[in-house]
Amino acid sequence: MEFLVKNGSVEKQRTACLIVGVFESRRLSAAAEQLDKQSEGYLSQLLRKGDLDGKVGQTLLLHYVPNVSADRVLLVGCGKERELTERQYKQINQKAISVLNETGATEAVSFLSELHVKGRSVYWNVRFAIEAIQDSLYRFVEFKSAQPEQRRQLRKIVFNVESRKALAEAEQALLHGKAIATGVTFAKNVANCPPNVCNPAYLATLAKNLAADYETIETQIIDESEMASLGMESYLAVSRGSANPAYLSVIKYQNHPNPNAKPIVLVGKGLTFDSGGISIKPSESMDEMKYDMGGAASVYGTMKALAEMNLPLNVIGVLAGCENMPDGNAYRPGDILKTMNGLTVEVLNTDAEGRLVLCDTLTYVERFEPEAVIDIATLTGACMIALGTHNSGLMSTHHPLAHELLNAASESDDKAWQLPLGEEYQAQLKSNFADLANIGGRLGGAITAGQFLSNFTQKYHWAHLDIAGTAWKSGADKGATGRPVPLLTQYLINKSHSA
Repeated sequence: MEFLVKNGSVEKQRTACLIVGVFESRRLSAAAEQLDKQSEGYLSQLLRKGDLDGKVGQTLLLHYVPNVSADRVLLVGCGKERELTERQYKQINQKAISVLNETGATEAVSFLSELHVKGRSVYWNVRFAIEAIQDSLYRFVEFKSAQPEQRRQLRKIVFNVESRKALAEAEQALLHGKAIATGVTFAKNVANCPPNVCNPAYLATLAKNLAADYETIETQIIDESEMASLGMESYLAVSRGSANPAYLSVIKYQNHPNPNAKPIVLVGKGLTFDSGGISIKPSESMDEMKYDMGGAASVYGTMKALAEMNLPLNVIGVLAGCENMPDGNAYRPGDILKTMNGLTVEVLNTDAEGRLVLCDTLTYVERFEPEAVIDIATLTGACMIALGTHNSGLMSTHHPLAHELLNAASESDDKAWQLPLGEEYQAQLKSNFADLANIGGRLGGAITAGQFLSNFTQKYHWAHLDIAGTAWKSGADKGATGRPVPLLTQYLINKSHSA
């Protein structure tokens, strides 16, 4: 899909389709009013007859509107004029594209970007529209033998802005919106990939491909023999039951004006399949455990978006690839593991494996002397119980970093909610036989998982995002969401302003 921005009068547009808004009580948007005047009241006559009320998501496709050069005019309901939210704005853009795709129109000019969303600017209107449109068009059909029938596809959307002064801001939104949408798509593709294809070696190949595509990126792959020499016994214990070896993929993006600037490190949990190991999961929905590498997928997508935007930063993305399977060689409940930083962990449940992979990875990244480390993981079902599927869980030992991430979540509309950490939760991780237990009991499970990780992050500023509820959808809409690529990318955009 090609996206462009321009500033022009709605009545002068020669296009396959004009998209304009109508508010509740049949109130025309500014662009629709101009078309109504040009067509000598044609639009308002139709609305008076009750063809469209203006509720969010309603549409009315018109052909041959009098005195209008465009082939079609699409009226889209936008709800109450002064109460348009980000969610509604995305919905109306997705609805418009859905209708257009059924018409055979190959391009359109949208005046929805001129709508006033509460607390948002032209930049956000254009960027959110791109992200919403690309999300609605996404299909994962790589493994379908019968491909969808191809018809005349919508190929170009032009967003109109109210003034020439807004064009520079809109062009910036184009750059960011397209990059983020691309990053989300890449994250979805790898997460949706079946586990017989997407294993830790596959993640390593993707990481190496990024280095081949961008001069700003170089990639290093750590295999199991090197992990063993580094003392990553906890990470390797999780991998022991699998025929697919573990790989730690380190993606280095170097583009800061000061090459010695401390990097921001993103660590993604990459359990390409999680059976639960000896503490095997229930069979129902176990196929969705291919999504247990959603953290690694989001880091991969974020690194792609970062390179596309060419932000002036040093960032290291780490994909902690591993597979957790039951086997005669698998680790067991009752085992005591020595981690890379020397702490010992008593395994009480082999399905709490992500933290055992991450704790060694979080120790490994100390060598980069990072400005900050953010780990992203589909870590706990408990986070879904606490926050549902709308907010990712955020935990941090550094208040300024938590604040920056919460701001980025709000700005990008990729929501997160902060959960506490503290010594009370540390007490739940007590073991009679080791320094730590790998689970802390049923209560506060998402928090005790974050607290466990905090024991391995004391040499840098750290935050943890639990995306178990937000990385994918179940049911009829089953599939990866690409979250939290928008949140992470917004955080990096904000950091680049001070680089």
